[in-house]
Amino acid sequence: MYPRSIQKLIDIFSKFPTVGPRTATRFVFYLMKTKKEEIEDLIKSITNLKEKVKICSFCFNSFEGGNNLCKICSDPSRNKTLLCIIEKETDFISIEKTKKYKGLYFILGGTVSKLKKQDLEKLKIKELTERIKKPEKFGIPDTKFTEIIIATNPTTEGEATALYLERILRPLNKKITRLGRGLPVGAELEYTDKETLGSALEGRK
Repeated sequence: MYPRSIQKLIDIFSKFPTVGPRTATRFVFYLMKTKKEEIEDLIKSITNLKEKVKICSFCFNSFEGGNNLCKICSDPSRNKTLLCIIEKETDFISIEKTKKYKGLYFILGGTVSKLKKQDLEKLKIKELTERIKKPEKFGIPDTKFTEIIIATNPTTEGEATALYLERILRPLNKKITRLGRGLPVGAELEYTDKETLGSALEGRK
């Protein structure tokens, strides 16, 4: 239906999370009406994203900088006995805003609803256990985690993932805690107010 150049962009945008062909088409026609300077700025921003943004060698957070660790992992004032497991980067930002947590993080990369092999392979389980056992290998020296906080979202998928993590991490002989029940069932950490999330952190058990 559309010229090849338009259809190519529609196909690309359709691969974005939660974006279907109809929304992707609106994106493309919006860009067609956009000024050349704005398009060039968009292209430059995407290029910078790929060239300048790196992934932290320990927690998998995105950052810009000269070393291999993000700002949190390279901060000597952080509590290196605490490790908080979260689903995605937006959860990390939400927890930091509470100012109730001063430990380190690990971004799991998602959740699973069913414990199928192909679903579990999407999670960074192996990477997680390696960093708990030998954090110095990944750039965090003089560290010994005594408490692992599982901060998955209180959704069906989050609960299933948390239970799986508890089973996997139990042999490591660390204290394993979960966020307190101040969070409403079905909520997302990303959209939870900082007071409620802060209380959940303090009430972990």
